[in-house]
Order: sequence, then C-alpha cells, then structure tokens
Amino acid sequence: MRKVTYSMNVSLDGYIVGPDGSFDWSEPDKDVFRFWIDEIRGVDVHLLGRRLYETMLYWETAAQDPSLDDDQLEWIALWNPLPKVVFSKTLSTVQGAARLASGSLAEEIERLRAEPGEGEIAIGGATLAAEAAASGLIDEYRAVIYPVLVGGGIPFFPRHERRVDLELVETRTFNSKFPLLCYRVQR
Repeated sequence: MRKVTYSMNVSLDGYIVGPDGSFDWSEPDKDVFRFWIDEIRGVDVHLLGRRLYETMLYWETAAQDPSLDDDQLEWIALWNPLPKVVFSKTLSTVQGAARLASGSLAEEIERLRAEPGEGEIAIGGATLAAEAAASGLIDEYRAVIYPVLVGGGIPFFPRHERRVDLELVETRTFNSKFPLLCYRVQR
C-alpha cells in the first residue's frame, strides 16, 4: 500500500510559519534544496492545502526566469507535471497538473492508495496534515529542522490529544546546520 508522508521545513521550536505569517527563515540552502528535489522523485501525487498551493504557484511560471540555476530548473521539471490535489473551500479553479479535491481528505487518500503505483502520497501544509494526522492517515513524518526559534505560528505537528508512537528511520545533517529527522508511525 502506498504510504502517506508529511515533509516540511520546521523551526527548532516546531513551527512551519512564524506568528507574523512569514517563513523567510526556511529558505533552503543548496543541499537542502537538493534533498527536496530527490524527495519529490518518489512522489506520485501531492496533496496541498490552499495556502501552500498558492505559495507553490510560483513554480508554474518560474521557468521563464533567466536567473534560475540548474537545481531550480530541475525542481520545476519534476514539480510542474506532478499530479496535485488541492483542498480548498474558497478556490473554484486551479492551474497546471492540479485538481480540486472532490471528496474528503480521507476519501481522497483511500482512493489514491487503491490506485496502482508505488510512489508516495505526499501531504503539504500543516492544516491539511493536522486533519490527516487526526484521522491516523500519515505513515511518515519528515522534518528538516532550521536553527531558529520563531516563538509561535503554525505548528508542524498537529495539536490534539492523541498519542502517536514513532520509530526513527533516518537522520541526516545538511551542512552541519540542518538536521533531517524522519519518523515512521508505529501501528
């Protein structure tokens, strides 16, 4: 069965966005960006909440920017054709290889898991991930930790009263500064 993964950059105090809504502190360096390129290769479909979808729209037209480097162009070549499912109550249309979700998150994941393929079902966006976590739908959490304390904002881990036991499956450090922690949910 295809696994559902939740991967994001996160501050040391556990947030993906600070209290002012910014995430400029999480711009990846070359090694971290390379990790995200390699990570997306294993994804068959990406589930996004509205805010992350709107942030990632940049890449739909970025290829025309002459200042982009080879890694950014490689990301575009992988990201743009990747099927995406957007969960939004306010959007009526989406662009590129995206479609609006037709069912609940649980229904979409169940349908996607039943489809042929071995690639991951990736979830992006803390609000969407919190809903998936509350329903026990996430199989693996991956966090690239940034050495910054932002003091609040949108948390990486959902805040609910449910214990989830995890097993460490991978650690890696990028440039002696950014650790990756990868945990599998124990069922």
